[in-house]
Amino acid sequence: MGDSQTWTAVPAAAERARSVLAAAWSCAVTAEGGREEFVGAHSVDDDGRVLLQVPEDSALLAAAICAPRGEPSAVLEFADVAPVPVRNRIRARVWLAGWFVPEDGRLAFRPTRVVLRPATGAVVIDLDDFAAAEPDPLALAEAQLLTHLADCHSDAVERLTRLVEPDSLHGAVRVQPLAVDRHGLTLRIERARAHGDVRLPFHAPADSVAHLTERMHVLLTQASAASCPRPLQRQRTDSDR
Repeated sequence: MGDSQTWTAVPAAAERARSVLAAAWSCAVTAEGGREEFVGAHSVDDDGRVLLQVPEDSALLAAAICAPRGEPSAVLEFADVAPVPVRNRIRARVWLAGWFVPEDGRLAFRPTRVVLRPATGAVVIDLDDFAAAEPDPLALAEAQLLTHLADCHSDAVERLTRLVEPDSLHGAVRVQPLAVDRHGLTLRIERARAHGDVRLPFHAPADSVAHLTERMHVLLTQASAASCPRPLQRQRTDSDR
């Protein structure tokens, strides 16, 4: 479920898909040989090709070697999992349909169709846009950044809720950092039987972790100047009884 906060300055679909591929630790491959899960075995070229290192006894490798023209069709699936424990931790999925070709002891996969499915619905990504896109500069550091924020700076997370519209905090029982990219921070607001996400945009893109530190400082300064939201204030009072 969404909340009333205005969403601005979000990554383009192609950039988000490339970020998912860059940060994902595993991928599932469905081909004629069946479905296999590969952990820590893929990398991505600058043009979006996926390079997969598979075991010698993999059915997928055998299919790639024996298939006509050496190009079996396949579908690759990547999951974008929130690093901080929240409800519905799968933030998005990316599916790539295309062809494998044996290459230097690996399998090179060139997509012919790319689909990104976030919570808002599936988006078919233009192949040229996908090939030209780059991962978000914070993609590889996001997991460490968010877990550190949640585990060591819960007071800062609570302070940031002062930037959230009061209606979005009605009935909130927990707020956790859900995602961060160069354009902003997303908070997951959990209620007793529902949840919603609210985005806090940065005043300028954060193209490095150093930039992110400054952007977060600005958000926290703005939050400190804002009044404490009544819903969280009431929740804290009730929990202390």
